[in-house]
Amino acid sequence: MFCYHDQFRQELAQCLSLGIKNAFSLEVAWEKIYSLLGPTPSKDAGDIAFPLFIVAKDAKTNPAQAAKSLDAAISELPSFVTSKVAMGPYLNFFFDFSAIAKNLIPSFVSGDFYKQKLSENMPRTMIEYSQPNTHKELHVGHMRNLCYGDALIRLHRYTGFDIVASTFPGDVGTHVAKCLWYLKYHNKEAVPEKRKGAWLGAMYSTAHNKLEEEKGSEKEAQNREQLTMILKQLEQKSGEFFELWKETRQWSIDLMTEIYKWADVKFDVWYWESEVDSDSVKLARDYHEKGLFIEDKGCIGVDLEPYKLGFCMLLKTDGNGLYATKDIELARRKFQDFHIEKNLYVVDKRQEHHFKQVFKVLELMGFENAKKCQHLQYDFVELPDGAMSSRKGNIIPLQSLIENMVKMIKEQYLARYTNEWSPEEIEQTAQIVAKGAIKYGMTRIDPGKKIVFDMKEWLKLDGESGPYIQYAYARINSMVNKLGEPKDLTLKIEMPQEKELVATLMIFHHVVQQATEQYKPSVLTAYLYDLSRAYNSFYAECPVGSSEEPIRSSRLMLSKATALTLKKGLSLLGIEAPEKM
Repeated sequence: MFCYHDQFRQELAQCLSLGIKNAFSLEVAWEKIYSLLGPTPSKDAGDIAFPLFIVAKDAKTNPAQAAKSLDAAISELPSFVTSKVAMGPYLNFFFDFSAIAKNLIPSFVSGDFYKQKLSENMPRTMIEYSQPNTHKELHVGHMRNLCYGDALIRLHRYTGFDIVASTFPGDVGTHVAKCLWYLKYHNKEAVPEKRKGAWLGAMYSTAHNKLEEEKGSEKEAQNREQLTMILKQLEQKSGEFFELWKETRQWSIDLMTEIYKWADVKFDVWYWESEVDSDSVKLARDYHEKGLFIEDKGCIGVDLEPYKLGFCMLLKTDGNGLYATKDIELARRKFQDFHIEKNLYVVDKRQEHHFKQVFKVLELMGFENAKKCQHLQYDFVELPDGAMSSRKGNIIPLQSLIENMVKMIKEQYLARYTNEWSPEEIEQTAQIVAKGAIKYGMTRIDPGKKIVFDMKEWLKLDGESGPYIQYAYARINSMVNKLGEPKDLTLKIEMPQEKELVATLMIFHHVVQQATEQYKPSVLTAYLYDLSRAYNSFYAECPVGSSEEPIRSSRLMLSKATALTLKKGLSLLGIEAPEKM
């Protein structure tokens, strides 16, 4: 479970638990109250609010009256609370931010804050994400899965989960056969010396379009025979197409490895469709013999109509398996290989029905861990003029995107440093900012909503973007390094902007827990944007370097705490914070 790490929220919750007992003779655990405490609609209304709806129901009164009764019943407040007020169905509290900062900010500055225990006894969990196909080109659309999955891995590990990161690339199937078919029978281009994986993806798109054009022509039957023959060679693991498959598959793996290295993504295990293919077919045949799977028109599968999930086909008439067949075998392997207790799949929303079928089949097979499998779906990435498709070739290749972004960053943001920075520093910073733009942009939107990719918007320094957060960090970091260490550790929090900054900093771990629990990195990206804006307001109204002591040191410590929190938050999204920008 998640730990109750916030000492202030915990102390207030315990105070409220006692107050509820005195006012209504009700026992409400402080842990329940802790989870109910939330933000007020405005700072004028208070710094934290407790809703009385549940208490009012049990006390058989209305929430507004319950709030007034609880207000009257609390005689002693925690030391960091200055006042309280009943506002409708809420009891709101105002904080003494100097008292909070005195206990909190030094732990940010020392780094101890980020070492807190945020959870315990969490299930060993595998998160499977980034399942690209070989023989296709990686494009900007693939980055949503990659960035979403990687952020989930980082968030879960930070909060204390034992996580196994896995990927399941598709290296067999019709798309591979199409690509090999074109290379063997129709391609006249020389294989390039570099970027063979990207070139291979272009060949697949050309192959698909050619096959579509020849449908209904005299060549269609011959094409189908050739594709079937290729698939059989791949299944039998012999023949010239199997040898060509091994060579070209490696080109795709090299491309994947290059992209993962650039994105700083690492997997604990790589599963491959080709490795589970034969065993998945055998498993399906075994359960057919046991009578669980049935035959229908030459196909073998499971009737899921009683569960309103249709017919789950597992073996086609030619005896080959499908995606569902492989996922059933893979689920078994995951729990066996790594002794996991939870299995999460990061896959787009088109596969919702697929996973419902797979999980139900696993359950009917008596697989005791079926209920521990969960599909984390997300919507697509589109271009401003519509959806992308590898088949049609209307994609933005990932490598081209990175190059264009780096070029734009150098020209628009870093050109002024040409005489101050080395070429290596400019290149490194441009790469860091490009990664920040892509990763923040891909995680900023709620997983259930569509993303429209717009490179110019994602690179803005004055909007909700990765570069905006990175720039905020770099500016603060530069100032902190210039001013040196604080001389006075007394924290004086008086200005509204100072209070707002402390209030934002103190909920960092609460936000991280929410983002992890809800599987929504977007909760964290919104927080980092709010923190950056809160600091900008603070900096505009609260001079740091020109202030007298102890104000100067107090604001310097606030600045340092903000920089470190921005850096930590960005790292949980897989984004590096540049030291200068």
